[in-house]
Amino acid sequence: MKRLSIIIPVFNERAIVALAVKRVLAVELPGIEKEVIIVDDGSTDGTGAVLDSLAHSATIFRLEKNQGKGAALRRGFAEATGDFVIIQDADLEYDPKDYPLMLEPLLDGRADVVYGSRFMGHRPHRVLLFWHYVGNKVLTTFSNMLTDLNLSDIETCYKAFTKNALASFKDDLSSNRFGIEPELTARIAKKRLRIYEVGISYSGRTYAEGKKVGWKDGFSALWCIIRFNIFS
Repeated sequence: MKRLSIIIPVFNERAIVALAVKRVLAVELPGIEKEVIIVDDGSTDGTGAVLDSLAHSATIFRLEKNQGKGAALRRGFAEATGDFVIIQDADLEYDPKDYPLMLEPLLDGRADVVYGSRFMGHRPHRVLLFWHYVGNKVLTTFSNMLTDLNLSDIETCYKAFTKNALASFKDDLSSNRFGIEPELTARIAKKRLRIYEVGISYSGRTYAEGKKVGWKDGFSALWCIIRFNIFS
């Protein structure tokens, strides 16, 4: 039986993390065993107590202080044992029901890496935040210019890897915060791994609902694109 490691970085998601894990566990993947790995990135809102109640269905790791999504993912990657690995944010902007779409190119041997794109396909999308859309397109275009790829969404949470593909670059990862997204793309491009994109659904949050990525992260991402494609 194949094994899928699902890495869930968590920071201050007390209200929704239990539901996120419930939905992850509810996804039916015939012939695949799920390993749920949660990395609490120094939450201070009571998330830790909720995670204690989930210890029977997930493996929990904790960072002593908030370091960022990249640090949480790097810890999760180090602990994963699956034949395949997928990233799942705890905020449920991304729907675990899309896992079969993400895994198909990996399971049939066509791909080493799969990106779930919010900007292609026919899956439902919540309509939100024009300037986030513009910023994402700028970052994706700039990244594509340096990697010579034609991705449509480098900032997507949903990235899935074969075990061997992830092992080829995970020890090189160094980003602590949201720079992990452009760094992942740069590392993957340099390894010349086979990348597929699939259209996924997206239910984005507003800032009032808890969205954490801001305009400062956009400028940081631009620097990370330059840094990891040219200087690293």
